[in-house]
Amino acid sequence: MITFDRLPNDYRHWQLSVDDDIATLTLAVDEDGGLVPGYQLKLNSYDLGVDIELNDALQRIRFEYPTVRTVIVTSGLEKMFCAGANIYMLGTSSHGWKVNFCKFTNETRNGIEDSSRFSGIKFLAACNGTTAGGGYELALACDEIFLIDDRSSAVSLPEVPLLGVLPGTGGLTRLTDKRKVRHDLADVFCTNPDGVRGRRAKKWRLVDEVVPRNNFDDRVKARAKELAANSPRPEQAAGIELTPLDRRIDESGYHYRYVDATLDDEVGVATLTISSPDAEQPEKLADIHAAGANWWPFAMARELDDAILMLRTNNEEIGTFLLKTRGQIDAVLKTDAVLAEHQDDWFVREVIGMLRRTLARLDVSSRSLFALIDEGACFAGTLYELALAADRIYMLDIAEEDGNPPHIALSEMNFGAYEAVNGITRLARRFYEDEAALNILKQQTGIEIDAIEAEEKGLVTFIPDDIDWEDEIRLLIEERSSLSPDALTGLEANLRFGGAETPATKIFGRLSAWQNWIFNRPNAVGEKGALKLFGSGTKAEFDKRRV
Repeated sequence: MITFDRLPNDYRHWQLSVDDDIATLTLAVDEDGGLVPGYQLKLNSYDLGVDIELNDALQRIRFEYPTVRTVIVTSGLEKMFCAGANIYMLGTSSHGWKVNFCKFTNETRNGIEDSSRFSGIKFLAACNGTTAGGGYELALACDEIFLIDDRSSAVSLPEVPLLGVLPGTGGLTRLTDKRKVRHDLADVFCTNPDGVRGRRAKKWRLVDEVVPRNNFDDRVKARAKELAANSPRPEQAAGIELTPLDRRIDESGYHYRYVDATLDDEVGVATLTISSPDAEQPEKLADIHAAGANWWPFAMARELDDAILMLRTNNEEIGTFLLKTRGQIDAVLKTDAVLAEHQDDWFVREVIGMLRRTLARLDVSSRSLFALIDEGACFAGTLYELALAADRIYMLDIAEEDGNPPHIALSEMNFGAYEAVNGITRLARRFYEDEAALNILKQQTGIEIDAIEAEEKGLVTFIPDDIDWEDEIRLLIEERSSLSPDALTGLEANLRFGGAETPATKIFGRLSAWQNWIFNRPNAVGEKGALKLFGSGTKAEFDKRRV
């Protein structure tokens, strides 16, 4: 079983050091430290385990080191920044493993860009050696790229000529949409296995600076200080310790304090139940900081993030997530009011960022998502975002004399705090940015809405009564499980992100479709495919038909 929590003392591949407002992440991969047996991680190549450590290190920078304003990402090896994803790992992995690996890798890089945009943590890639494939993609996720000028170090995306696969998990999109590399130059770049170095790399906008070896470190540090100057991060603050998650694993699923993921392997369903705060939550900043990792929105977000990752990686045949909530609407709305009031505080801002990234991870999970608003539910504010992320929302319509009618409620947090990967809120996405409709809904914040009104306002999909509820949900699950998982992945990924595309939706759309397809094609993974024969000395044989 793969888990995603790490401790810095146990890192095998990354070293995190902090000097005042500058953090340095140094990659020095342990060749024998692969997550699973069967390959060596030579030339600072990486597998899922390396990226799990990177994700953990980024979280610690966000929360445990609040005065860090710039992160330098560099290598501890001579003349080798990073050779990218380990080819032998990819060649021996199952299709599902490869796709999950690529998705998590890109989510981690998206998280770098998210922190740059919302938290004011700037990232500088100090490429002190060869920077290839996924190594260059890591650099592309940073705000700026410095390449050492030693007549040999180059940047490259060599996947097409060497492996017969799409360049990585977002490399092409970041070349065009982020760095504005001219498409003809990008074509040359991505079909040249040797890449581009020196002044040409800067001229083509592949890097920002090319610096001689003798003053490379000094120039990097000086630029890191300049990037730090305008950050909103505090000059002095005590960090929040990321205490280990309280997670229990058994045959029925994954269980936490506020999140419970229960598995039904027979029908391929996981029921994710998220609970509201179970005690009075702090409202003053000093008390919020004192609560730290135990503060409900932070604790809940960490648990939900972990549960999603555990399910995606360890339970591939679970194709449907049923999203439920339990608790008190008032408790959620009160916490949302605190989040909104103190959102300029660094810790509160980072917690909102954690919630935003966790919800985005749910959005791009290749699973059918159904929100079930039944008795005892508390889909309010931040927790209503779970319903908005779903493909459908079912809300129980029951009279008070027959039970406990559920309600939903909106809060200020639904109108801007949690952008989806398409750059707009989920409410805006639901109503295709219809300002009139959204303004009407803004007037409803804090008001409990019953099933009939929720349906009238377009906030739910169906409102079965108590007689039909169980049959409706049973038929929903049976219908979904009878459909092609491949077709559903394509259907859901398209419908969830209608309207204008962003780099993130392009990346995940192409990861779901093109990467999935190419990784299945014999030109890549057949017995004579490029990925299978890499390093063997035998040239790949391609089926020349364009399909």
